[in-house]
Amino acid sequence: MPPIHNRLKRPQGRRFLATTASNIMAGQFMSQTSDSGASPAAAELTGMARQAADRGIRSLFSDDPSRYLEFSAALGDLVLDYSKTSIDDDARDALIALARSRGVEARRDAMFAGEPINFTEDRSVLHMALRAEPMDGFRAARNPVSGAVADVLKAMSAFAEGVRNGTITGARDTQITDVVNIGIGGSDLGPAMATLALAPYHDGPRTHFVSNVDGAHIADTLKTLDPASTLFIIASKTFTTIETMTNAAAARRWISDALGEDAVGDHFAAVSTALDKVADFGIASERIFGFWDWVGGRYSIWSAIGLPLMIAIGASDFRDFLAGAREMDTHFRTAPLDQNLPVLLGLVGYWHRALCDYPTRAVIPYDQRLSRFPAYLQQLDMESNGKRVGLDGETVPVSGPVVWGEPGTNGQHAFFQLIHQGTDIIPVEFLVGANAHEPAEMRVHQDLLLANCLAQSEALMRGRTLDEARQQLLDGGMEREQAERIAPHRVFPGDRPSITLLYRQLDPATLGRLIALYEHRVFVEAQLYGINAFDQWGVELGKELANRLVPVITGETSAEGRDSSTAGLVAAIHKLRGS
Repeated sequence: MPPIHNRLKRPQGRRFLATTASNIMAGQFMSQTSDSGASPAAAELTGMARQAADRGIRSLFSDDPSRYLEFSAALGDLVLDYSKTSIDDDARDALIALARSRGVEARRDAMFAGEPINFTEDRSVLHMALRAEPMDGFRAARNPVSGAVADVLKAMSAFAEGVRNGTITGARDTQITDVVNIGIGGSDLGPAMATLALAPYHDGPRTHFVSNVDGAHIADTLKTLDPASTLFIIASKTFTTIETMTNAAAARRWISDALGEDAVGDHFAAVSTALDKVADFGIASERIFGFWDWVGGRYSIWSAIGLPLMIAIGASDFRDFLAGAREMDTHFRTAPLDQNLPVLLGLVGYWHRALCDYPTRAVIPYDQRLSRFPAYLQQLDMESNGKRVGLDGETVPVSGPVVWGEPGTNGQHAFFQLIHQGTDIIPVEFLVGANAHEPAEMRVHQDLLLANCLAQSEALMRGRTLDEARQQLLDGGMEREQAERIAPHRVFPGDRPSITLLYRQLDPATLGRLIALYEHRVFVEAQLYGINAFDQWGVELGKELANRLVPVITGETSAEGRDSSTAGLVAAIHKLRGS
């Protein structure tokens, strides 16, 4: 089998044209985007946000008891309820007008057409092509990509099924029982999140994920595994990522020490395009699965980066996962803006961050298997929209929020105190399934989970007034003097926004829809902020400094010339190490 690394190459004669098109596109977008303080549409929305803050959310439900029907939308069984935000009809109309004026539709179409909208790197943005059908006709720099994508998917499927059914074994003909994915960032967060989310569909080897360069991570993972039945997947496009390759070297030693140097090739596969480096590591070409420069790491779960997920759930369920995402892609491309889930979610996010000035966003899945979803969204959102420079090279007035979260109901017994009664307003995004995978006798668990999820969003919206708190205490038999003293502490200000995403059950297609929904939401918000969501220059400086500091830490070079804090910490490290 030939190596599956089909990186698409842009003909050199077209590079100038592509770069020029990219610059023109950026210029066209910049002409549509202006500082939020100067844009008439944004200025109007700022006034609306002030009025909304004075009016509150509770009054919107009092004025319109059927508000939910007007401020919810759906794609199949996936329902988005954004009625518990302060957005009214006028604000929604103004937000949609702003989206049009800032080129959301035009930029969306350019992205799907394979134009190099990632203009700082002169790249197309085509993760959607990874879950497409050949009839969708995706192209990067005018070159069709569906054939190469299909080749990689076919090779992944053959390898995954071989591992699952035992035709691909370890060096001693031992069936693979455990798969360890070694990667970091998008090469870890996506597959780790998705594999946990789809645990009810696992019928393959156990999966493990190692990302941290802290030796404890790989040591704790390997100590319970048998080298003879363990397969490692090294996920690094360049095969140079320092954290990944340090862990890969440790895994290689573990295999060679236990089984011999000749066994290495039978216990490793790679997701990379650096064929020479992978070969030097000892991995054969038929075990190398590639992807392309138009796939960003945080958007790569649909590619060969998803190989550990495919091994866990099988090729058929993995294709259902892709199909769910494709369904969301089609919806994003075709649905009217006022019924378009990614657009609506993006408009709500922009309203909260840019117009209401809420600096954070809490993602709270009432679905235990989505426990890694907030961490996944942290990278997706914050690495995409955590930028201070706009497409015009100037500082933007505002960019994306801090994204964080934990599963409910655990969060209720941890940080919900601050969300309900703290001095900062934190919009909450709830996710919950109507049905669980557990047997009927455990139905009560899902009933309680759903009740808690809905109760939290209702409590955030309704709150509890001082009069209500006082009366509740009096009705409970408390003396009036004590009730007057205690009641202020039991007040919930309410008018705190939330959205809810409800789905039938967390299956592969639903997970695909959810991830694609948030991917496109990030895109929409980026257009409103006026930034490029698809580069990540902010991760570079720390890497550069870390590489320079390694010989300082080891004592090979001195800390001379470093700031006093860094030099002092290096000296303290040397002292603690006895060196």
